[in-house]
Amino acid sequence: MTDDLKLETRVRLPDPLRVLLAAYPRDGWTNDPGFDGLIRFWLDRHLMFRRLLSEMTTKSEALLDRKMDPQRFGAVMSRYGGIFVNGLHEHHTIEDTHYFPVLSQKDDRISKGFDILDADHHAIDRHLADFVDHANGTIKTLDHRDRLQSAAGDLHDHLGLLHRLLDRHLTDEEELVVPVILKYGVQI
Repeated sequence: MTDDLKLETRVRLPDPLRVLLAAYPRDGWTNDPGFDGLIRFWLDRHLMFRRLLSEMTTKSEALLDRKMDPQRFGAVMSRYGGIFVNGLHEHHTIEDTHYFPVLSQKDDRISKGFDILDADHHAIDRHLADFVDHANGTIKTLDHRDRLQSAAGDLHDHLGLLHRLLDRHLTDEEELVVPVILKYGVQI
């Protein structure tokens, strides 16, 4: 895969893969008669992942500003982090094994986009493993305020990177998948 298509460097999907988005622009999705059920559920899951990341970022900022009790932070980060990582793994597994193979057959013009999204999932897995290491490392320092501040700063930086990469992926995925379903429907 070329560097401009890798998740870490991609600005957006190439225009040839956005051909259906031109016919089904984002601002018209909710008014389309095909927008309901699966699309709404799927976009809600994406929103949940974005909100969890934002909440973990906010909590890490509160900890860094010494406005949050370290023990409370550890409990919240463990809970939200577990929901985030496990939910994202489950979500990507379902997409890779079930939805993407079906949707990629709907329109040859955009089928390569699903290969890019699959590669994103593998890249995100590596970043999730790093997130788990950073989060666990931070939680292990809860009783040592100076080390905690340093670890929390590293975690906060990693959350920022993860947020940027996940948002790029989710946006590209939405702009590829939703127009396919609106145009062709989905019998999964």
